[in-house]
Amino acid sequence: MKKNFVIDTNVLLSNPNAIFSFEDNDVCIPIIVIEEIDTFKKGLSEIGRNARHFLRNLDKFRERGNLASGVPIFPDKPDSGKIYVTLDADLAKLPAFFERKADNLILSVALMLKTRTPDIPVVLVTKDANMRVKGDALGIRCEDFEADKVNIEELYTGIAEFEVDSELVKEFHANNSVSLDSFELMPNQYVILRDKNEPSQFVYGRYDHVTASLRPLNFGGKDSVWGIYPRNLEQSFALDLLLDDDIKLVTLVGTAGTGKTLLAIAAGLEKTTESNKYQKLLVSRPIFPLGRDVGYLPGTLEEKLNPWMQPIFDNLELLLGTVTQGNKKRMSQSYQELINQGILEVEPLTYIRGRSIPNQYFIVDEAQNLTAHEIKTILTRAGENTKVILTGDPYQIDNPYVDAASNGLTYVVERFRREAMGGHITLVRGERSALATIAANLL
Repeated sequence: MKKNFVIDTNVLLSNPNAIFSFEDNDVCIPIIVIEEIDTFKKGLSEIGRNARHFLRNLDKFRERGNLASGVPIFPDKPDSGKIYVTLDADLAKLPAFFERKADNLILSVALMLKTRTPDIPVVLVTKDANMRVKGDALGIRCEDFEADKVNIEELYTGIAEFEVDSELVKEFHANNSVSLDSFELMPNQYVILRDKNEPSQFVYGRYDHVTASLRPLNFGGKDSVWGIYPRNLEQSFALDLLLDDDIKLVTLVGTAGTGKTLLAIAAGLEKTTESNKYQKLLVSRPIFPLGRDVGYLPGTLEEKLNPWMQPIFDNLELLLGTVTQGNKKRMSQSYQELINQGILEVEPLTYIRGRSIPNQYFIVDEAQNLTAHEIKTILTRAGENTKVILTGDPYQIDNPYVDAASNGLTYVVERFRREAMGGHITLVRGERSALATIAANLL
């Protein structure tokens, strides 16, 4: 049945192409939404760019017809829905104590449509939970925008474990390979085969989708990378992906202290300074200063950025402070020396748009704070022979326009899990310290 969708401002600011996601249904944009978006259009952030993008889309519709009466969203499809802008809003339809503000005006538009077209369901689409609660109390059907959401509880982990017959475990020990054509697996998924008769006996490896077989890790779990040894099986799997030059996109998800950033930077230093596979290690992260932009801090650009880049510098200092070689330890150069030599670059994601990044080991930390659109912008910057690593914790989000299910990191994990050039691991076990692990689990 055809529906009328009323779209809230926050949906369009998070995804300016959201209006194309409603198939053959009509899309109503209240004029107050246009007014709100207008206040964001001059911003230099991703929200400002999304505001301008949406307004350009709307202007193209205007060129094809009258937005007040409705313009087909897909002109080549005669049965497609229409998009229209409505000036109607009536606060008299709301309880007397409702103030005259944007959210309430949008609610009044939904109520007006519900009264005007009783045979056509009206759905208010908003990412604002409070607005969904108010809408529900008013008898309006409310939904979150689901087109860019994933089920966080069923997020792909990159690891599968099976109980198998002893013969399969023995075959892997004997041949360093075993056929898994009877299992449904993703490319580059890590598999643990546990002996059903002796659960303490198990083997593990990475699934080769070409031969449909299990192969041993290219990275030995007893090896170190810049003095860092994997402390659990998940970290071994992560390093195996990070050090494989054929895997062009690696996503690492995990709570605080699981080693995501440290492992990624260690592998990046190994690939750029030791094996010279890449010309530069580029480490970046989004800046979300909880309400204040970087410009409010005093000093030069470098001094302004230091508070937001400090977690990266902490990991670099740990890795570059001492490097273990056999039983000996040597003091390494500081990260500033690597920056001066052009081997290492640490910068915010603010300046990524428009760049082309070839032959680099590119780490994006705290990627859970990015939208799906921002992640697309980043990945399309990757040039020839560039490897991209995205790390983050979906449960620690500072961006008010995304959540655990709709952020760019989890979006990429789900979209790339069937791609041969991608690999993913969810790290569960905290290794920073006993205190950090307990705090992450209890608080």
